[in-house]
Amino acid sequence: MMKTGNRIAHATQKLQRSLSQRIRMASGIGDVPKGHLAVYVGENHKRFVIPISYLNHPLFKDLLDWAEEEFGFNHSMGGLTIPCSENYFITLTSCLNQ
Repeated sequence: MMKTGNRIAHATQKLQRSLSQRIRMASGIGDVPKGHLAVYVGENHKRFVIPISYLNHPLFKDLLDWAEEEFGFNHSMGGLTIPCSENYFITLTSCLNQ
């Protein structure tokens, strides 16, 4: 049987793990798989999760240059924001997937 002090320590650890998972999920970090990143696209800043490998593709590099010209590196969204339309982004990433 666990002593009271051990039960409190165990409960505290469970609570800390649970809270840290909730914070990661609320901040959007928890749902981005390894090897991917989240970007925000279009007027409504729709969030897309893309493979990091896209960053090396010349067409995607053009989008990054456009984003840098439009927003710089200190954008208020706090993430990588790409100023093209959602339709254009979906078409481009569909081509990159093939």
